[in-house]
Amino acid sequence: MGGQGAGRGPWRRLGRPEKWVWRGRGRVLTGLAVLVACLLVCHGAVPDGLPGRPGSLLETFLPWLGLAVPVLAAPALLRRSAVAALAALLPAAAWLGLYGGHLLPGADGAPGLLAVQHNVSDENPDPAGTARALAATRADLLALEELTPAAAPQYAAALAPQYPYHAVVGTVGLWSKHPLADVRPVDIRPAGFGEDWNRALRATARTPRGAAAVYVAHLPSLRLGPAHGFGSAHRDESAVRLGAAIAAEPAEPLILLGDLNGTVDDRGLDPVTSRMDPPSRDFAFSWPAPLPLARIDQVLTRSATVTRIRALPATGSDHLPVAARLTWPAPAPGR
Repeated sequence: MGGQGAGRGPWRRLGRPEKWVWRGRGRVLTGLAVLVACLLVCHGAVPDGLPGRPGSLLETFLPWLGLAVPVLAAPALLRRSAVAALAALLPAAAWLGLYGGHLLPGADGAPGLLAVQHNVSDENPDPAGTARALAATRADLLALEELTPAAAPQYAAALAPQYPYHAVVGTVGLWSKHPLADVRPVDIRPAGFGEDWNRALRATARTPRGAAAVYVAHLPSLRLGPAHGFGSAHRDESAVRLGAAIAAEPAEPLILLGDLNGTVDDRGLDPVTSRMDPPSRDFAFSWPAPLPLARIDQVLTRSATVTRIRALPATGSDHLPVAARLTWPAPAPGR
């Protein structure tokens, strides 16, 4: 009884590694891996005209699709499905192609101007403490949004010793170590918004590297929820207006600092991002401050280079500040 059956059945397989299987296993995992890779590479093909704007929603959190790689690879390895394991390499390769450069160390000590962008929050319980934290960065330029009438004087007082030049329009402000000129509001109001809605300004900063046009902007907030999906209509309309203002700006270089309520991958910001140089290859997630998932606070340039952008420690805001190092060619002698 024991001798005839000892070489058959499951007992014979004890202690032997199970062979990799090329067929029959992991079809679902393979299909999901191909889908994730396609979403990463062809995210622009996801329609945005449907309710909830799925295209913009996907692009806002696009880097997080990389988490699908270990989720797909682990069961493929456990099931020893060779096809599924190889398929998991597709989204890995796609993600590295898009975001691999973000993992490389930046040139933090590179020369150039330091700009800090921060939505300080209109519910910030400690404006003076936030201002001190921003002053400690020793940035050349500070762009702030959600300045309330009550808090704005506190920022002005705390920043004045290091930043003798500043301008405030509505709820946005710019503080500078270098002289500011030609300050004016920029109208980015969506249709139906009141005349007291002022959330963009333009100034000329006369820096040691030469003059630069500086824009500070705060686009309308998004509405994310089950009832309306990804509500970005007002934000998108405001982006069109801001993009038109940038297109009409003759000065070079141009620096845009602001809470754009969208990532640089989000097609809703195309009217702005398409007119700027390619953004810095850094994650620097800035929102929400307790668990940052996306960088919606942007430092973008035209005819200048952002050598690195990084998130700074939390303040009393629901956003993290972001700091960027900027450089551009010095003007020719006599200009």
